[in-house]
Amino acid sequence: MVNPLTDAADPWTPTMSGADPAERCRAVGGAHAAFVAGGGVSPGVRPVVAASWRRSAATLPRPEFIAPLELTDGELERYRGAHPLARAMPLFRELLGSIAEDGAHLLAVCDAAGRLLWVEGHAGVRSRAERMNFVPGARWDERHAGTNAPGTALVLGHAVQIFATEHYNRLVQPWTCAAAPVHDPRTGRLLGAVDITGGHHLAGPHTLALVRATARAAEAQLATAGAGPRHALSLLGRDEALLVTEGRRSRLGRRHSEILALLTAHPEGLTGDQLALLLYGERAVPPVTLRAELSRLRRLVGGLLHSRPYRLAVPLETDAALVEGELASGDLRAAVRAYGGPLLPLSEAPGVCRMRRLLEDRVRRAVLGGGDAAALQLWADSPWGEDDLEAWERLLAALPESAAHRGAVAARARRLRATFAQPARG
Repeated sequence: MVNPLTDAADPWTPTMSGADPAERCRAVGGAHAAFVAGGGVSPGVRPVVAASWRRSAATLPRPEFIAPLELTDGELERYRGAHPLARAMPLFRELLGSIAEDGAHLLAVCDAAGRLLWVEGHAGVRSRAERMNFVPGARWDERHAGTNAPGTALVLGHAVQIFATEHYNRLVQPWTCAAAPVHDPRTGRLLGAVDITGGHHLAGPHTLALVRATARAAEAQLATAGAGPRHALSLLGRDEALLVTEGRRSRLGRRHSEILALLTAHPEGLTGDQLALLLYGERAVPPVTLRAELSRLRRLVGGLLHSRPYRLAVPLETDAALVEGELASGDLRAAVRAYGGPLLPLSEAPGVCRMRRLLEDRVRRAVLGGGDAAALQLWADSPWGEDDLEAWERLLAALPESAAHRGAVAARARRLRATFAQPARG
């Protein structure tokens, strides 16, 4: 007997051997209703979906809503025209365009924050998708749209398919989608995701394999599309840095991530004592401990690390430096979009803590002082800005009286003000 919840071929696709799609839709729909009512997840729900439902429930007030629109008109055109994935759009259209024009599917591409940049396909299908705001400029990351293929693929960094009632938002449950993340092949930075959205007949490993292959083809094309940085380090919003050297990716351990982060901030180099102070603070740590860490790091990165003093042999482009550059140019919106979260957020190394604090303070101060409603909205919608009362109040002040979402912003500011006014319980 087929179990319509558990007989999936692999964790990333909902395909089941011998299961009727309608039967599976009813079964998962019942599990979704039970989760919304009581918070419990049936053990038969795919773990990838169950985890996404929990994330969605933690940030979304109810299971029926419309994803917000963040980019429109000229701003949307400028932003997506300058986005790296614009160079891959001809390839996306070549590989997936015929599918999107068949009257049953859509091709969608989003950025790393889940903003839809392109939604293409038959006019009738696009018209139906507009009812749930699946349109260019809308925000479809999990925090704003709940469980969905592009948003969940961005969270997991893996291609994934979401079938019908597996969507957290009930308004999206008539659809099935498959998406794969796309990375910058030189830096490893997440650029966004490519997605196919359509009916329940999309459910199956072939659709997921197609979008995964399309994403890999786009990365291969981007690798030859320009010089780009040969050596890069991603530090924002991740506990373990991603190092890319000559196209080779390496995920570093916690301590090695801290060492490279500190060396990028001190291109002139650091003595062993200076580096130890930045890593360990005033704790008494034997010098051999640091030397052992550096020896292990040198085995990983080879000639990238020099000694006497400890320094980098070549400059590393970092995502933190990218944010600093956008701030220096005065482009607040680009700075907030590039800010992928706190720098090595779990690190307790004093030097790294200072780097993390300074960068976040610079971005926040610039946004709060800039009076740019769009930049303030981006900050307030982020995980690090969602409870920032001052940001919500500045956003409310910057919005015109005619803004459609002004009431929602005012309500959020009131709730935060009331929360902060409550005395702490001890």
